[in-house]
Amino acid sequence: MFYSVIIPVFNRPDELRELLDSLTRQTYKNFEVLVIEDGSTNRADQVVADFEGQLSIHYFFKENSGQGFTRNYGFERAQGDYFVIFDSDALVPPHYFAAIEQQVQNQWLDAYGGPDTAHPDFSPIQKAISYSMTSPFTTGGIRGSKKNLGGTYHPRSFNMGLSRKVWETIGGYRLSRMGEDIEFAIRIIEHGFKTGLIPDAFIYHKRRTSFRQFFRQLRFFGRARINISRYYPNELKLVHTFPALFTLFVFSVPIWAFISPVLFGLAIGILLLFSVLILQDATRQEKSLTVGLLSVVAAFVQLIGYGVGFMSEGWKRLREPKGFRETGASIEYPS
Repeated sequence: MFYSVIIPVFNRPDELRELLDSLTRQTYKNFEVLVIEDGSTNRADQVVADFEGQLSIHYFFKENSGQGFTRNYGFERAQGDYFVIFDSDALVPPHYFAAIEQQVQNQWLDAYGGPDTAHPDFSPIQKAISYSMTSPFTTGGIRGSKKNLGGTYHPRSFNMGLSRKVWETIGGYRLSRMGEDIEFAIRIIEHGFKTGLIPDAFIYHKRRTSFRQFFRQLRFFGRARINISRYYPNELKLVHTFPALFTLFVFSVPIWAFISPVLFGLAIGILLLFSVLILQDATRQEKSLTVGLLSVVAAFVQLIGYGVGFMSEGWKRLREPKGFRETGASIEYPS
């Protein structure tokens, strides 16, 4: 198989350099790399030039249109039998393409997704954020599960692949932001294509480097989930409301101090129990008390950020005329 790697970039040349460096270390080398600069002011053309002797690499610059349409731009120019999508803040282990090749040769998948994890060299905050985004205590465990909420695996475009036939059949992304990967995965599955998780095709996902950035990103994710309901109302599940309910619960705790000391104590006890579970599990997994403590903060930031975005966009959705749809095209990248 010949693979085409599609990488949208927006003002992140340093991250791109690390990603490209990890691609030079692949044991399976039958792939090309397409870097699509999405209207950046801090361009990455020189970074790409530095790798021209090490990778089959192509650089394109276009006006800003968001992640989804930028990936479409790459699909249209790719030569591969199979397209692979990475976010620019990823590091790819050397066995990645060998794992994909083994999977598609032994048991074909029209589209796949892979897990994400923290690299040993990541900062404690990055490791904490990675834990929170993949922990079942924060509903993030869904991302690495072979079964999704509807019983079928829904790939996500931070680490995703699809055959050329999928793209030729259904086209590319219809949304550019605000849940574009969710909508894309739904359409792939609706057309009867076979999807699945490849556990060995994991990446190291750097995500955000501060809790403020993480909050903004998760608020955006919460808004995106509501945006998908404009197109697929049945895709809004009960589990998607949990972060919003958690947020309301946290915000209500001070009120209980004035209403009922007993209920106030119970609420504090629940939050403490949740924190202790996160602390113990994260410390055990990462073998670091520091990361464990930061994971407690990350869990609260994740759930409250998502909950705030979910409720704010949900309130906007309730006030819209029937049949209204929002593309998210005017929404900027979360940073």
